[in-house]
Amino acid sequence: MALGELKSALPDYAKDLKLNLGSVIGNNDTLSQQQLWGTVLACAIASRSPHVLRELEPEAKANLTPEAYTAAKSAAAVMAMNNVFYRTRHLLSDPEYGTLRAGLRMNVIGNPGVEKTDFELWSLAVSAINGCGQCLDSHEQVLRKAGVDRETIQEAFKIAAVIQAVGTTLDAEATLA
Repeated sequence: MALGELKSALPDYAKDLKLNLGSVIGNNDTLSQQQLWGTVLACAIASRSPHVLRELEPEAKANLTPEAYTAAKSAAAVMAMNNVFYRTRHLLSDPEYGTLRAGLRMNVIGNPGVEKTDFELWSLAVSAINGCGQCLDSHEQVLRKAGVDRETIQEAFKIAAVIQAVGTTLDAEATLA
């Protein structure tokens, strides 16, 4: 099992990550299977860790419909662009950038091929990894307006936090080896 492989690859000093990985993915009863595995896949991509993606992608693919698999990858892709664009616009001290048309294609957000709330949840999780406050606020507001509770939303960014930390740790260990 991929989850077991990742846990066993973590060094002893990252015991908390082992435990958290098991709880946010292995024992998750808050999210639907599609929400869980779409979040896992989108976050594995966003983590930029080849080890994490290699281990988690096959299990995600096995637990997602082809449409959800593609949509989760689409969420990671479009948010990789949007998070840089909107974070930069927000961080610049000149507010006039906020009045300019973005001019970037983001059609997948309007028609993701899966339930809109699932795609929004994946987009929020990727935005957490990429550190875009404006995107986090936007996706959280859409989810809350759709009736998604805070516990479900928090579960998505908990997954993001753990997957990112696992990737950082394993990549550091590979570099130091």
